[in-house]
Order: sequence, then C-alpha cells, then structure tokens
Amino acid sequence: MTRIVLHDYFRSSASYRVRIALNLKGLSYEQHHVSLAKGEQKDAAYTDINPQGFVPMLEWDELRLTQSLAIFDFLDAQVKEPPFVPSDPEGRAHVLALALTIACDIHPLNNLRVLKYLKTELGQEQAAVDGWYRHWVEEGLAALEALAAPKAGRFLYGDQLSMADICLVPQLYNGRRFDVPMDAYPTLLSAEASALALPAFKAAHPDAQEVQS
Repeated sequence: MTRIVLHDYFRSSASYRVRIALNLKGLSYEQHHVSLAKGEQKDAAYTDINPQGFVPMLEWDELRLTQSLAIFDFLDAQVKEPPFVPSDPEGRAHVLALALTIACDIHPLNNLRVLKYLKTELGQEQAAVDGWYRHWVEEGLAALEALAAPKAGRFLYGDQLSMADICLVPQLYNGRRFDVPMDAYPTLLSAEASALALPAFKAAHPDAQEVQS
C-alpha cells in the first residue's frame, strides 16, 4: 500500500487545495503539521527534506512532491477519477488559466511570508498590510470573475468540477479573513457554494483540521 504523507498548515491556501484534491481522489493520507505561525517551515528538519521550506509537500512512498498544481497533475496520473482538468485541449487550457490566475497571480502576492516582510522588514502598519492584501485579491478576483463567467455552470467550467474550483475555494476563504467584499463575484460564489456542498471540500476546510495553530 502506498504511504502518503501531507506536510501542511491548516490555513495555508496551497495546503487546503491539496487536502481537497486528495479527498476527491479518495486517498487516505497522514498529516504532518508544519506551523507557519511558529516558523516551523524554516526548521532544518523540514528544509532537509524540502529545501524551499514551503507547504504543502506530499510524500508518496519515496517521492517528495511540492507545488500544489504539480501535485494535482501527479494525482491525476495516479488516480483517473475524478479528473482535475477537461480532456479537450480548449477546456484544459481554460481551466489551467483559471487555476493559474489564482495560484500565480493572486496567492503569491498575499501569502504569509510576503505579509510578514511588508510589516517587519519594510515597517508597514497592519492597516497598510491589510490594504495590500485586499487590493491584490480584489483585482485578481475581478479578473477571474470575468474570465470564468462565459463558461461557468455549476462550477467554474460548466458542470465539471476542476482544479480551478479546488484553487478557488481556499482563496475565497482567505479573502474573507481579510474582509474582502465578495458581492461583486456572483460566478465565483456560485461555484464555491457547489464545491462546499461536497464532502471532500468540507473535510479539507481549515476548521475541520485537528491542529489549528
């Protein structure tokens, strides 16, 4: 039997994505909590196995996999159902573009290490840091709404659940933590509601994790 270990943090968007993905594929896994709040991602014991010092990292027997979208791709190759991207080239490209809008354009500007740097190294007040967060999230979500709306259905791409939805749900969760208004994104909210009704998403939610610190 394959041994699967997820190194994660309960509120990490990227870790939340991978928990959803593992649940959707019906895979059982161990969790190793890495507290970003306590800086455990920088401990030598962790950087020895993950030099980048980020979460998530997925151990699959002897493999050590990083970067959430790369992990999605690996899981899709291992377990065919449900697929995380459509089989047709146009649909695949569209879903990847939606997912990357979140994973590459919104999330990196607002993850914890950036926010800490703004406050500690650049001396910004908390109000300015929060304003930075909201600005980039609002700009990114507005673009995502416009990109997704023409082809959305129950989910961001028609009625087919995809990696775009897996990326969306954690981003909206964290956006709300910083009081980002959501009323301007009806397409995103509709897809989120459909996704959150699924057991795989409910079990992956930060509030459902045993360790929350």
